[in-house]
Amino acid sequence: MNTPKPDHLPAAPDSDPGVPVSVKIRERLRKARTRFHANDNIARFIEADELDQLKAEVEGKLLEVLNSLVIDTENDHNSRDTASRVAKMYLTEVFRGRYSAAPPVTEFPNVEGLNELMIVGPITVRSACSHHLCPIIGRVWIGVMPNEHSNLIGLSKYARLTDWVMSRPQIQEEAVTRLADLLNERMQPDGLAIVMEADHFCMQWRGVKDTDSKMINSVMRGVFLKDANLRREFLALARNKA
Repeated sequence: MNTPKPDHLPAAPDSDPGVPVSVKIRERLRKARTRFHANDNIARFIEADELDQLKAEVEGKLLEVLNSLVIDTENDHNSRDTASRVAKMYLTEVFRGRYSAAPPVTEFPNVEGLNELMIVGPITVRSACSHHLCPIIGRVWIGVMPNEHSNLIGLSKYARLTDWVMSRPQIQEEAVTRLADLLNERMQPDGLAIVMEADHFCMQWRGVKDTDSKMINSVMRGVFLKDANLRREFLALARNKA
């Protein structure tokens, strides 16, 4: 007789106190047929008091990992609170973009009909590779070609939205695309361009330990795809601001 996989087990009721909070959240996501990959935001499926419960659950499992690594968490004063610190770090800092709603962004109409290239950057970004959970540290440049119907946002809001998208485990190629989708939806410009340059600690800290290589990738939307001169202008100005 085949034992059913956990994904096929009956859903546990939210009210059952014996069910781990991660299981309750996972079942809500499955019922809603919502994807929950490492770089997806799941904030709307987490109830007000559950983030603290989730932190406690993650802390307990991290403590098991440390014990399995044969680290004396009872007597080593440096490691005694490590599980708690790391759980807090994951949920409220480095992976915050998964568990918190998008930051509030004030949008205002393009009253003056601005239609010239705007460039924001470099914005320092901090993310994590979803393969090894190693840091990705880099910079982003954003180019916007607005039109008279575009929504404009304040300068600091580019950084807030960028940080929200980047604070998740992911690969750089997908992170830049996700940021472009978000800004395009918010602003509805004629064109949007993003370039990201980053160091990957999964190469520097482990593996080949290459400390010089960086990854650079870009996303071009709208007129930046069609107009080679505009694309060159953006890339040249972004390089000058490096």
